[in-house]
Amino acid sequence: MTEYRGWIHQRQKELMQRWYARLDESARTGWPPAICLMISGNCVELLEAFGIVPIYPEVNALQLAIRHQSLEPILAAEELGYATDNCAYVKADIGAYLMGLTPSGGRLPRPTLVLCNFVGCNTYIKWFEHVAALLDAPLYVLDVPFLRGEEPSPADIAYVVAQLKELVQRIEALTGVRFDLDRFREAVRCSQRVEALWSRIKHLARREPSPFDAYFDAITLMGPLYVYRATPEGVEFFERALAELEAKAARGEGVYECERFRVVVEGPPPYPYFRAFRDMFARWRATAVASTYSTVGGIWEFGFRHDPDRPFETVALHMLAHNLTNRNYLQRYDQIRRYVEDWRADGVIIHFVKSCRLFSAGQGDMRDYLTKVLGVPTLYIESDLEDPRYFAEAQIRNRVDAFFEALERQKRAGRRMIAV
Repeated sequence: MTEYRGWIHQRQKELMQRWYARLDESARTGWPPAICLMISGNCVELLEAFGIVPIYPEVNALQLAIRHQSLEPILAAEELGYATDNCAYVKADIGAYLMGLTPSGGRLPRPTLVLCNFVGCNTYIKWFEHVAALLDAPLYVLDVPFLRGEEPSPADIAYVVAQLKELVQRIEALTGVRFDLDRFREAVRCSQRVEALWSRIKHLARREPSPFDAYFDAITLMGPLYVYRATPEGVEFFERALAELEAKAARGEGVYECERFRVVVEGPPPYPYFRAFRDMFARWRATAVASTYSTVGGIWEFGFRHDPDRPFETVALHMLAHNLTNRNYLQRYDQIRRYVEDWRADGVIIHFVKSCRLFSAGQGDMRDYLTKVLGVPTLYIESDLEDPRYFAEAQIRNRVDAFFEALERQKRAGRRMIAV
C-alpha cells in the first residue's frame, strides 16, 4: 500500500502547523483576529477579506481524536452535564476548552466572533451557543435555509446574501478593520481555483487503479482545503498535489500493487482508530474511490465554483446548495448513486456514527435503498468519529472481512451479493 509520505504529506503538515501557529499568535497578541465557524458550507472567503484566521472546532476535535486525546475532554464534558449520546465532537471541543487542551500544545484565542453558519443540523446552533457562553464571546447565527429543491430559490439566495452583508458590518465594528471588496474577490478567485483543482483530483479516482484513496487519503487534503481554500497557499498546495497524483496515475500506480475492490464510503471515519480502520480495507486491497465525507465542506466534483464576479451570491449558493449537510436524503442517495456508477464502484460502506444524528439518522433506510432499489452491495457498520468507547475492533473487522469475502465470491461467480 502506498500512502502520502512525500511532499503532499509534509506540506499538509507544515500548513496545518502554520495555522495553529497563527491561532497561538492571536491568543498571545490579540492579532490577527480569529473567528469560530463551521466546516459545512463555510464562508471563509469573507474572513479572508479581513485577514481573519478561522477557528474550526471540528478540526480541533478531529485532531484530538486522531492523536488519541479525545476521551479525557469527552469525560470532562459529561461531568459538566453533557449526555452520553450528545455529539462527541461537541463534548471533545467543550471539554478541551475546559482543560486548556489543544492538538498543537499552543493556545487557542478567544474568538472575536463565534459565527454559527447554520447548515443542516440544530446541534451546530447549541454547540456554538455554548462556545460563545463559555468564552464570553459574541455570537452571530447565520441562518441558512435548508435546501428544499434541486436549487435554492432567488429569495433564499437574497436572504443569505443580506445576512452576509450584515455580517460584514458586524465584523467591521468588532475588529475596526474595513471590509476590502477587492480582497474578498481575490479570496473567492482563489477558492474557485482550488475547487477546480480539488475536483480534478477527485476525478482521478475514476481511473483503474485509482492513484489515491478518496476516503482515507482525502483526509490529508481536507485540512488545507478548509483552512487555505481562499488563499494563494491553498492554490499552490493543490496545484502541486494534482501534479503528483496525475504523474502517479500516468505511471499506472494505484493505492495497492493490485486493486481488488473499489468502494464508496458514506460517513466520517472513526478517528481514534483511524489506522486500524484503514488496515481493515488495506488487507483486502480495497480502495475508496469516492466518499460523502470529503464533500462536507463543499461538493465541487459536480461542477459548482465560486465566482469572483458574484462573490456574495456564490458564497450564499455554496452555503445553501453545494455542501453535503444542507441536502436531504434523496439528494444524498443520488450523490452516492452517481459515485457508484461514474466511479465504477463494487459496493458501498456505510459508517454509522453513534453520536452524530445529522450523518446517521436515516442510514438504515439508505442501506435499503442502495440494496433493494439499486442492487448495490452494501456494508453497514457502527462506531463513532470521536469517542473511542464505541469502537469494537474485532466485531467491525469481522463484518468487513465477511463483506469482502462475500463480494469476492459473488464477483467470481458473476453475481452480486447485496448487504452485510
